[in-house]
Amino acid sequence: MTGPLPPDQRFDAEPPGLPGFHAWRSVYLFVFGWFVLVVILLAVFARIFS
Repeated sequence: MTGPLPPDQRFDAEPPGLPGFHAWRSVYLFVFGWFVLVVILLAVFARIFS
C-alpha cells in the first residue's frame, strides 16, 4: 500500500497521451471550449430557424 503523494507531485503530472496536448489542463480547456461553441451554435440556430 502506498502512502500519500508528496506535496510537490501534482495529480496532472502524467501526460494525457493525446496528440497535440501536453497537459490535462489543455484537454479540459479544449473540451470546455467545444461545449461553449455548441451551446452558442444551438442558440443561434434555434433563433434562425424558429
